[in-house]
Amino acid sequence: MDNENGAGLRKGRFILTGAPGAGKTAVVRQLEIDGFAVVEEAATDVIALEQAKSVGEPWTDPGFIDRIVALQRQRRLAASGDVQFHDRSALCTEALATFLGHPPSDLLLEEIAALKRSGFYDRRVFFVRLMGFIEATAARRIGLEDARRFEEVHERTYRAHGFELVPVEPGSVVDRVAAIRRRLEAPSL
Repeated sequence: MDNENGAGLRKGRFILTGAPGAGKTAVVRQLEIDGFAVVEEAATDVIALEQAKSVGEPWTDPGFIDRIVALQRQRRLAASGDVQFHDRSALCTEALATFLGHPPSDLLLEEIAALKRSGFYDRRVFFVRLMGFIEATAARRIGLEDARRFEEVHERTYRAHGFELVPVEPGSVVDRVAAIRRRLEAPSL
């Protein structure tokens, strides 16, 4: 990493995941401000674009999943930096498909297989836990109970694919980022 903020940190591509409303985006923004390479989440942008086209609930269209996968792949392949934080991954998209009741598409399954084969991501994933409340947005129309169920689906999905979840417990953005940095400074994540 070119930034002195990355000195002494484990190098790699790290996924940050969690249920909608967990505070993950705030953590990602702070990591970016701290000088780390960040790869943006795709689903929220796909939803925003579709809603701008007057599609009120784009997640009801099974093609929605493939649009997310394509944008995620594009962003993932364009990323650079010794320490990268990826705001979600194709495994999150699998969890989303499961949660929405969509079967995983061929494109999604191919992307996951390629990621696992190549070892693209570090096997340890930062799992940002729910804060205990949800703030609704145009793209986030999920309530707290559904978010808790979605969190469980995420957890099962990552574990089923052999990833280790590193919990990022509720707290301030500063505390959460400090916890992530401590884990990256440790000899063994």
